[in-house]
Amino acid sequence: MKDKKNKKNDFGENELITPKSQRDESPDKISEKEIKRENKQLATLFVVIGGVLIVFMLTYLFINSLGNFEYMGSDFKIVKEGQLIFYNTAFPYRDKMTGKYLGDYNFYIRNDPRKLGEDVRFDGGLEIMENVALASTESFNCDGDGVIAVQNLANLLNVAGGKVIKDPNATCDEQGRYTYILLQEANVTGVKQVGPSCYEINIDNCEILEATERFLIEIFAKMNEK
Repeated sequence: MKDKKNKKNDFGENELITPKSQRDESPDKISEKEIKRENKQLATLFVVIGGVLIVFMLTYLFINSLGNFEYMGSDFKIVKEGQLIFYNTAFPYRDKMTGKYLGDYNFYIRNDPRKLGEDVRFDGGLEIMENVALASTESFNCDGDGVIAVQNLANLLNVAGGKVIKDPNATCDEQGRYTYILLQEANVTGVKQVGPSCYEINIDNCEILEATERFLIEIFAKMNEK
C-alpha cells in the first residue's frame, strides 16, 4: 500500500494532511470538553470553600458561646484582663428626672454569677426605694476588697435610681420609706431581707465581694424586668 503523499499548496510546498481522528475534534468540541471539566473543578472548589466556611462559623459560634451566657434574665460576657477574669453585663441607663435613655451602663463583677447563685443564699425579695441608707458594723478592708465591694454597690444603686447615703446610725424602717442595707460579720455568707426594704449582707471570712455581688445580680435582674 502506497503512502499518501502530502498535497502541494499554491507555492509548491508540501501541505501537511491532518489525520481524520484529529480533524473530527473541532475547536468547538474541545472547548466544550474544557468547559465541562472546568465547571466540575469549580463546583468542587465551591463545595470545599463552603465546607470550610461552615466549619469556621460553627467553631466561632461555639467559642463565642463559651464566653457569653444568660443568668437570671441578664446577659453576661466573660472578660479577661491579664490574669483577672470579670463578668460583664449591661442595661439601659436613664436620666433620673426625665427618664430619657442615656446609653447602656456596663457593669463588671469578679465572681461568676452562676456560682454565686448556687453558693450564696438570698432570702427574701428585692425592693429598692429612692433613698438608700448604707451601714456597716466593720471596716471590712479585706485586702482592698471592701472598698471595691462598697463602691460597686453604691454605684449600682445610684444607677438603679437610688440616692445612697452612708449612715452608721441608720436602722431598718418598718414602714419601708427607704431602703436599709447593713453589712455585717456572720458565720455564713449570704443576703437576707429583714424588713419591707431592709437587707442584711452577711459576710464570713472576708467574703465581701461574694456577698455584695450576690446582692448585685438581684438588682441586675430587677432592672432587666423593667
